[in-house]
Amino acid sequence: MSKFRAIFLNGKRGVRRGLRFVGWRADSTSHREKAISALGTTVSLLLVYWTTHLGFGAEGALWVTGSMGATAILVFAMPHGALSQPWPVIGGHVLSATFAVACIQWLPSTPLMAAVVVGGSVLVMMYARCLHPPGGATAMVVVLGGPTVADAGYGFVLYPILLDCVIIVCAAMCFNSLFESRRYPLALVKHEVTRAPGIAPEDFEHALKQMNSFMDIQFDDLLRLVELANANAQSKGVALEDLAEGCFYSNGLTGENWSVREVLQVVNRPGRAGRVRYRIVKGRGEGGNGICRSSEFVRWARYRVEADENSEAWRRVMPG
Repeated sequence: MSKFRAIFLNGKRGVRRGLRFVGWRADSTSHREKAISALGTTVSLLLVYWTTHLGFGAEGALWVTGSMGATAILVFAMPHGALSQPWPVIGGHVLSATFAVACIQWLPSTPLMAAVVVGGSVLVMMYARCLHPPGGATAMVVVLGGPTVADAGYGFVLYPILLDCVIIVCAAMCFNSLFESRRYPLALVKHEVTRAPGIAPEDFEHALKQMNSFMDIQFDDLLRLVELANANAQSKGVALEDLAEGCFYSNGLTGENWSVREVLQVVNRPGRAGRVRYRIVKGRGEGGNGICRSSEFVRWARYRVEADENSEAWRRVMPG
């Protein structure tokens, strides 16, 4: 039986490693948040399609709605992201479309034009600090949109591109303001951020420069995230009376030293020190078993955790 159990555990770990490799990650959003994101995206795209359809007909509206659909997903599903803010949305689409129109008017038409236009639009957006991936799709629409787009010239930048961007941004501002959990744009609402002990804003700036990679998170949100995590880490740990058989506990450490143990048995005998038999289910020493004093286990454990049914993540169980 132990042999089959080992095969099962190894197979399970292999599947999880494969999922992590392809980008499968834990999801912290509620069902309500997912429904709100879907609703906002749908409403905004209906407005965009109707507006574009008036001037470019059904076919033109479908072309433009494709790139604007990607924007709507970012704005309504990730309203706090750096790529979702008004300047990246408007600047990304408008500058990419302008660059693409200039290319088709001044450069010879070749099969490689679409790749050149999209690559160039990325360069323009990054220097203009308005990186917005759907902007690259808009640049491609200009190249592949046919005579209708080509004849419109720079007017295509103003209508429908600029107008559609304004519609999405305005819809996002109105829609997201209905929910307390959402802030859009982030500049409208500021929250007080208590600096994490030992970590100053200059430290984050230095770390970001060291990584030399674009991060889709606002600086204040990053500080706020660290503050909340630090407050959670400093809260009260596990007491002897909190130990329960069948429950899971984490040592709250980081990196390779982190681990989760399942309590298999708690033995309390009058006049003698209690004992805890446990199994290591995740992290350092995974798959191992052990027995220790109850007091020793309590010193090791930081808090109780439970597994997320939809992912391999572990979340803390708050008291009460």
